[in-house]
Amino acid sequence: MAQESRVTERLQPHERVRRRTDFEHIYEHGAKRHGRFMTMFVLAREPVPTDTGRSRFGVAATRKLGGAVVRNRAKRLSRELFRRHKPAASLDVVVVPRREFLSADFPSLERDYVVLLSGRGGRDAGPRRRTGRGAR
Repeated sequence: MAQESRVTERLQPHERVRRRTDFEHIYEHGAKRHGRFMTMFVLAREPVPTDTGRSRFGVAATRKLGGAVVRNRAKRLSRELFRRHKPAASLDVVVVPRREFLSADFPSLERDYVVLLSGRGGRDAGPRRRTGRGAR
């Protein structure tokens, strides 16, 4: 029996942001966009001769989000969002999911992700305004 060639839809190693220094560089120099379910950092990369010109993706799911099972689910969902909506340009994208991320349905996450990636929406990274009963 001939072995079937399997088509994988995984993110390839060159499509991932892995090193801490890369994450820190994206946090410092990238555009910070706030959405309902996530915060996104986007940085356009400089073309380098060894660069493939593809976008890279990273997820920062902290322990504030929950235990390992919860964080891994957030990472899987985030990677699926990137896989379905890969940017055409050479961008580094880092997603920081919020607690609401896990209770949202996938189409809502998808809408939030696409809007943040396009730069059309999301709050500015400026100071937050207080609203409601605690507002001054």
